[in-house]
Amino acid sequence: MTSQDRLHWRTSSYSGTNGGQCVQVAFGSRTVFIRDSKYLRDPANDPAAQPVIAIDIALWPRFLEHVKAGGSHSLGDDLPDIEQRANGCVILRSSDTEASVMAFTPTEWAAFIAGANAQEFDLRAA
Repeated sequence: MTSQDRLHWRTSSYSGTNGGQCVQVAFGSRTVFIRDSKYLRDPANDPAAQPVIAIDIALWPRFLEHVKAGGSHSLGDDLPDIEQRANGCVILRSSDTEASVMAFTPTEWAAFIAGANAQEFDLRAA
């Protein structure tokens, strides 16, 4: 497994200056990782305990298609569930036994979708 300490985390160029609150993505050799940058902004949080969702790199394009489509998706097949709440917030829930959960604001998720639509998170851009 890839050490998360050595990963290059990226955010959408559409995230702008929203105070470092965004969806972060990193590409390993066989896995794509997602985390929430807000976690690290709280000094009370342990960086080693930060929730991270891991997606098999072969499933990443399918995940991105569902992200771009918007709305809620229970994807199965080792992909995280995407839950769009009425207030616009999005909850990502991993499919693994550790069940990592992340909550993103409407602004954070919209920036991620915009980046996905601009192919910033495509495998060929990795």
